[in-house]
Amino acid sequence: QVQLVESGGGLVQPGGSLALSCAASGPAASNYAMGWFRQVTGKEREFVAGISDSGTITFGADSVKGRFTISRDNAKNTMLLQINNLNPEDTAVYYCVAAGVIWSLSRGEIDYWGQGTQVIVSS
Repeated sequence: QVQLVESGGGLVQPGGSLALSCAASGPAASNYAMGWFRQVTGKEREFVAGISDSGTITFGADSVKGRFTISRDNAKNTMLLQINNLNPEDTAVYYCVAAGVIWSLSRGEIDYWGQGTQVIVSS
């Protein structure tokens, strides 16, 4: 069982940046591909970005392309998501996720979910 704990959410002004961190614990946590989903109240969860277990492959949804950076530190079992130039449409609860295979992330085939952290983009 892998446990995922997010941190770094909060209120951000439009045009600003956010950095979300995810701490993973449990057996072989570094062997999982990891990523982020987000959910707006009343809507389905949507994929945001993902990173392979080694950290060599990263990809993101069209909604954040050109604005995001995702990275991981397997020595510390942490993952970081940075999104720049935020807009109100980025307001959502952001979830850290882990999957056995990186390509499962965007398909929503997730093995573990974090509890989520709220991000509000507003002036």
